[in-house]
Amino acid sequence: MLQKVNIAEKLGLFQDHWSPKIVGEVENCQVKLVKFQGEFVWHSHADEDEMFLVVAGSFVMKLRDGDIHLGAGEFLIVPKGTEHMPVAEEEVHVLLFEPSTTLNTGNAVSDKSVTQLERI
Repeated sequence: MLQKVNIAEKLGLFQDHWSPKIVGEVENCQVKLVKFQGEFVWHSHADEDEMFLVVAGSFVMKLRDGDIHLGAGEFLIVPKGTEHMPVAEEEVHVLLFEPSTTLNTGNAVSDKSVTQLERI
C-alpha cells in the first residue's frame, strides 16, 4: 500500500545525532533522515555515491580540496571515492539518498558507525 511520508513528523521521532533512520526505499537505494551536530569523521565510500539534502539548518561538507556550505533546500552529491566530513555547528536535519549498502562511516569504522539502521 502506498503511504506518504511527512519529513517533519519523522524527524520528530528521534533526537540522536549521526544515526540515520530509513524512511523509504527506491530500487536498491534508501531514503534516510539524520540529524547532525558537531564533527563527523573523515571517510569515503568506495562503491557508493551519496546525496545530502538539507531539510533544516546548515552544515559544512569538508572536502580535501575545499569546503562546501549547505543550507536548507540545498543538496550535494558526493561521488564514490571522495573523502569527506560533515560538520554542523548547530543541529541540522538532512535527508540522505544512497545505496542500501552504504555504511555511514564508509571506510572509517568508528564509534559513529551504524551497522543496523532503524526504520521509522
